[in-house]
Amino acid sequence: MTDAAYDALVVGAGHNGLACAAYLARSGRKVLVLEAGEQPGGLAATREFADGFRVSAAAHLLNMLSPELVKDLALERHGLAYAARNLKTVVLPGDGRQLVIDGDRLAGASASDQAAFAEFQRRMRRYAKVLNRFCARPFPRLTERRGRDNWLLAKLAWDVRTLGKADMRELLRIGAINIHDVVEEKFENPLLKAALSMDAVLGSHMGPRSPNTVYAYLHRHLNDAGAGSALVKGGMGALGAAFAAAAEASGAAIRYRQRVTRIDLADCRAAGVTLADGSAIAAPLVVSNADLKSTFRLVGPLNLDAGFVRRVHNFRARGVTAKLHLALDGLPEFPGLDPTDAGSRLLAAATMDGIEGAFNHAKYGECSPEPIMEISIPTVHDDSLAPPGKHVLSAVAQYAPYTLKAGWPAGREAFMRSCLGRLEAISPGIGERVIAAELLTPPDFEARFGVRGGHWHHGEIALDQALFTRPVPGANHYATPVPGLYLCGASTHPGGGLLGLAGRNSAKAILSGEDAS
Repeated sequence: MTDAAYDALVVGAGHNGLACAAYLARSGRKVLVLEAGEQPGGLAATREFADGFRVSAAAHLLNMLSPELVKDLALERHGLAYAARNLKTVVLPGDGRQLVIDGDRLAGASASDQAAFAEFQRRMRRYAKVLNRFCARPFPRLTERRGRDNWLLAKLAWDVRTLGKADMRELLRIGAINIHDVVEEKFENPLLKAALSMDAVLGSHMGPRSPNTVYAYLHRHLNDAGAGSALVKGGMGALGAAFAAAAEASGAAIRYRQRVTRIDLADCRAAGVTLADGSAIAAPLVVSNADLKSTFRLVGPLNLDAGFVRRVHNFRARGVTAKLHLALDGLPEFPGLDPTDAGSRLLAAATMDGIEGAFNHAKYGECSPEPIMEISIPTVHDDSLAPPGKHVLSAVAQYAPYTLKAGWPAGREAFMRSCLGRLEAISPGIGERVIAAELLTPPDFEARFGVRGGHWHHGEIALDQALFTRPVPGANHYATPVPGLYLCGASTHPGGGLLGLAGRNSAKAILSGEDAS
């Protein structure tokens, strides 16, 4: 059975897929988005994990969304609202000390560290602004350039040159090295160094001493302009709903519970998709919001060049990040923390060496017995997520490798105990408040959200997998070796995080008629 033809099919209703669909529909194309789940948003969905308790499934804080995209798609008119903005970051090592980062201000650090931090922020903000210009458009081709590509390359070179001699020299010095060495030479306070290191490694298979973590730090701070993280009212699922409403307002149609099992080819080009129920939908253009590896599994290796299949296989996408959700019968207490700051972004880490030590376990297929954690209690600001008087705690936990040597059936309970132990260290008695608990591991993210390897960013954020090299040669300008098949997900430039730019950039590439390099 074949459905009526569409001009374009978008596989997956994550934020990038919906952004791409919106821009394609605006151009007058008849667009259909196919989503395997029951709601939009992908990893940024809101879900109930215990009776009356709702939580953001994976990403729980918003700090990278392109303001241009928010304005262009009128996301706030379509339902995007914030429960809190410019959250402080509070580092809690569990020994009574704490460090508070509030924009450019520090509490709990020396005057010299405060001055060094202000300069560090100034420089990193300038670098991130330049990087954002690289990310806000399809990256220009380095071979077979057209006039527009030459102009974009010249503009990018000028953006770097305008940093000035001192800042440009510093960027060249630190751009490809590790965050450990950079913050070690600039700061004294171990809690400040740990906080900056965590920004460079969360969600990735890297530790503070790993190369490329400075680049990963800059990537995380795209679009933040020095502001803190935000909480979306209603959880991250409200962001996905706003993107979906914007796509539909632009003319795109969305179908849920429609799992794509094959990307169909005719005469060696994309011709539509086949669904799990065996039905087929025809279209001359297919755009995949799925990760790189999942997309080409849908195509099938026999339809691809062996060298390209090898490059896809070697694309690094090993998830090491778990998510812990707790339903609590009351607000937990954190010794030394002002109760008004309980709704801040809380970091459970003490030193860079402690973070590196936690990562060492993941290298050998083991969970860290002392995980580092990014913690949010969103119900401090948004009481719609839990019953009256109750709270939800949401924690990103590193490091929990996708391929666990002991196997996740045996390792899940042990890692859960490690996470709860880490929380108990910074909030004594929190275990007695737990009504229900849920731990999502990288294999869970793969099973529930279809992300191969369970990697939050669909692949490592590293220089060899970034900019004009992301994801792999042959698919690094959104087009693929299969004519009519494009990519628009986080596997593509500019990468993971709730940016929305990959979707917009992909639509621009499609509308300009670009083909694979």
